[in-house]
Amino acid sequence: MDLTDLPKQHKETPGFLPAIPRHETFGFFMLMLSIWFLILAFFHFFPQIDIAATRIFFQETECPKPAPAGENCGFFPISTDPFFIVLRKILFYVPAAAALVLLGMLIFTVIKNGDESYRGRPAQQYSLSLLTLALGPYVLVNLIFKMFSGRPRPNDTDLFGGTHIFMPAGEFGGECPKNCSFVSGEAAGAGWVICLLPLIPKKLQPFLIPPVIAICIVTPALRVFFGGHYLSDVILGWLSSIVLYAAVFSVANILEQRKFVSENIKNVLVPVAKSD
Repeated sequence: MDLTDLPKQHKETPGFLPAIPRHETFGFFMLMLSIWFLILAFFHFFPQIDIAATRIFFQETECPKPAPAGENCGFFPISTDPFFIVLRKILFYVPAAAALVLLGMLIFTVIKNGDESYRGRPAQQYSLSLLTLALGPYVLVNLIFKMFSGRPRPNDTDLFGGTHIFMPAGEFGGECPKNCSFVSGEAAGAGWVICLLPLIPKKLQPFLIPPVIAICIVTPALRVFFGGHYLSDVILGWLSSIVLYAAVFSVANILEQRKFVSENIKNVLVPVAKSD
């Protein structure tokens, strides 16, 4: 007996990452990781783009006393607008709401299918997506990047009404002690939500995909409008979740593939041993 004797359903199985074939998942991860570092390098060597994008939403005012050279007084008008304040608060909880929906779907799948439920692809996709949320926006972004990057937020720098010195993206020597600008946690949450689009049931996709995409764009944009993050912070934060999502699913695919190969070898060797 050889592998050609095995049924077709045992020869290949779909990958964990929806809409991406198993053999292309790792390649997708490497592509997104490369794009992430290229964008980081671009903003690092051209910091004036961050400054120019932020200045669009900054309104200068007269300083109450003579300001040091290079220091500007002012504020970000959108950050004081009641409508946008409420909108940001609502959008802030969208990733948490999506996680609760995923958790509910996972529990429902387990209850419905019993002990065999986790062998099904949907349950595995739900659990891996929840794992990505924990590892990405929470651990990587909020507990590592934002705690140790040292990059002051725009509204904390002397260019935009603060006192700290501006730092380009990727510089870890700034004056921010914690909860820093690099990268945006809310943008990372929005990037995670965008990864869930393939999990939406096909019947609901025409109704849910457009508003979800809009939410995932508006959420990081508001952080720039508010002066809470630079453009580079939100783009890299948004993409960081996609990179990590692909990484987690790539590892899951590799482990699944190794298990699949082991089972195939066993299916081949056991009949041979019995025939001897």
